[in-house]
Amino acid sequence: MLVIVCPGQGSQVPGLLAPWLELPGLRSRLESYSDAAGVDLVAHGTTSDADTIRDTAVAQPLIVAGGLLSYSALLDPDGGSEQLPTPPAAAVSGHSVGEVTAAALAGALAPLLALSLVGVRGRAMAEASNAHPTGMSAVLGGRPEEVLDAIEGHGLTPANVNGAGQVVAAGDLDALAALGEAPPARARVIPLSVAGAFHTRYMAPAVDALAAAARTTHVADPAVPIVSNRDGEPVTSGRQLVQRLVDQVRNPVRWDLCMERFAALGVTGVLEIVPSGTLVGLAKRGLKGVGLCALAGPDSLDEARAFVREHAGDAPPVSVSAGDRNGQP
Repeated sequence: MLVIVCPGQGSQVPGLLAPWLELPGLRSRLESYSDAAGVDLVAHGTTSDADTIRDTAVAQPLIVAGGLLSYSALLDPDGGSEQLPTPPAAAVSGHSVGEVTAAALAGALAPLLALSLVGVRGRAMAEASNAHPTGMSAVLGGRPEEVLDAIEGHGLTPANVNGAGQVVAAGDLDALAALGEAPPARARVIPLSVAGAFHTRYMAPAVDALAAAARTTHVADPAVPIVSNRDGEPVTSGRQLVQRLVDQVRNPVRWDLCMERFAALGVTGVLEIVPSGTLVGLAKRGLKGVGLCALAGPDSLDEARAFVREHAGDAPPVSVSAGDRNGQP
């Protein structure tokens, strides 16, 4: 049984999309994604430096676009369809902004609508970040209860509870620095390459902008369940999904509960799409015995296709009408 997972912000790297644009149809697809997001994703995915793509308004659509391009190359190698194939998986899930990618994979959002929505999300969260100097740091190791006590004791929020011994603290930069100077016992604190305290009260101003955009966005019921960051529950309603996507901006990501749900579903394989590495790393520690595959670049496509066949079988995906999966509002 397969689950496909989509990474979140902080996983982007310079030149992320350059090798993918050599594949048939992907450059023109990325150009259309750029138009929808209001961001030059061709430039940012090929030549922009690390500081440029750290900008939330750039990073979020870049990550979603990378996920959709790699997924389409995986299941539509000829590049002949503008539609995304239905996932040959028991469920999909995404970490933070990766939930937007997951929503597009599952057919709840048309690809261009997903890029338009994430463009709004990224700009609104960047604006909220600029209002106060905030950030995020990963706390690795330590006793879970002691880690949470230390985070809250510094006036910070456990914004990502990722499982596998990792919690991400978010909030004021001075408080994060103080946490780094006095980490919990047997833990280390690593600052993350993000520009704000995402999934905390600091993001409240971004909620209204995203909610307004969501109200005019056509959302369908997903073709496969989407395991939600809020509580690890599988979501099958488009209406419920869009509300969760909006609320998620200022609420913690519970990836630990997502992994618990994967285990409860009896998942045998976890496939992470571009920009991969973080989520299979967590699964390696938190889902013992489950097969893992990180789709890193075009040279790993054959390995990823074999992994899909092994864990999902090679039956054709269940078809969903183009109107439901890719319709415009």
